[in-house]
Amino acid sequence: MRLLLLSLHAGAVRAFLDDPDDGDAAASGPIVYVADAQAAFPDAPFVAAERETVRSFGREVVEVTLRDTSPQDAAALLADAGAVYVAGGSTFALLEALRLSGNDAVLVDRVREGLPYIGLSAGSIVAGPDVTPASLMDDPADGPALVSRAGLGLVDVTVIPHADGALPPYPTELIDRTIDAYGSDFALLPLRDDQAFLVDGETATVVGST
Repeated sequence: MRLLLLSLHAGAVRAFLDDPDDGDAAASGPIVYVADAQAAFPDAPFVAAERETVRSFGREVVEVTLRDTSPQDAAALLADAGAVYVAGGSTFALLEALRLSGNDAVLVDRVREGLPYIGLSAGSIVAGPDVTPASLMDDPADGPALVSRAGLGLVDVTVIPHADGALPPYPTELIDRTIDAYGSDFALLPLRDDQAFLVDGETATVVGST
């Protein structure tokens, strides 16, 4: 598997996408942009900024909300993709959308088959084993139908994005409270906004992403 889990800045993405080991499909296929985490924020400036950043990578971008997509259609879409990008926003709304649609399994299967996965903030958190540690940063009420907070399990840590406290909604005090509240029960990986967690096969490392 290949995953790049971002906190905020996307400086590591271009090298990740251009990795020659991904083969022709990854080099030519579109980026499937999963927007479910942003559904409640259609006019928020961060949504437009994130979309523009992804378009700047020079690839075709196909936007989808998996909540509204059948597993069969999602599987077909991801089969032709060069990468999947799971956008930031509400962690709990994103996980609910994946669970209710059944596309959590579709996404996991495709990534385990080799589809490169890029997540940002909420998209990074859901890749881990459990999203409970995001409960102070995002509102669990955004996913009222969730019966489990288990994540996708693609990595064995839960990313805590914005850990430098530089982004106003996530001050240092909130990050500290999150780590204090959940650090003893969950494997947490705090990431600054200029960092990313890169998983390439059996190798996992924190890299710069300015």
